Parts: sequence; structure tokens; C-alpha cells
Amino acid sequence: MRTCHSCGAEAVADATKKTARRDECPRCHADLHCCLNCRFYDAAASKQCREPVVELVKIKDRANFCAFFEFIDREGAGPQGREADAARSALDGLFKK
Repeated sequence: MRTCHSCGAEAVADATKKTARRDECPRCHADLHCCLNCRFYDAAASKQCREPVVELVKIKDRANFCAFFEFIDREGAGPQGREADAARSALDGLFKK
């Protein structure tokens, strides 16, 4: 299922439809053609992308012109932001006095 990186809502009902640069999430209006929705996005990789010839995109949650963009299929996954916040809170709890 193609879900929004911001709110986790189903963003694209038709999996065969290509995501245009100006497409937005129907629920929260976040940009869909962005790094955080791309299957090549990897926070640990160089330029945070597994595509070797990509130009640096500084703002990962905004629409961009990347020709390598492919919408990631997050079957059963919640929004990445909430998962990251939960992990960060757990780590903060370990290290706070």
C-alpha cells in the first residue's frame, strides 16, 4: 500500500499510477513525490539515497524533481515519523537523569 510519510494515510489508491511532482496526500496535504516516500531513501546511505548518481536533495519531505523516484510500498507499516519519535523517546528515557 502506498502511504503518506507524514500521516500514514493511503495516499495513492491506484498502484499503477505514476506519482507526479505536485501530488499531495488527500488527508494531510504533504508532498508525495519526495525522498521520504521513495523506495531508494535510506538515512544511512550517502546523500540518504541508495541511487548512486542522484544529486543531493536537502529537504527530504518536500516535492523534488528526482528522476529515480519510485513510491515505496509500506504494506502494514505506520507513518515513519511516529515510529522514529517513539524510538527517540525510548532512547531519551535511557539517558536522562
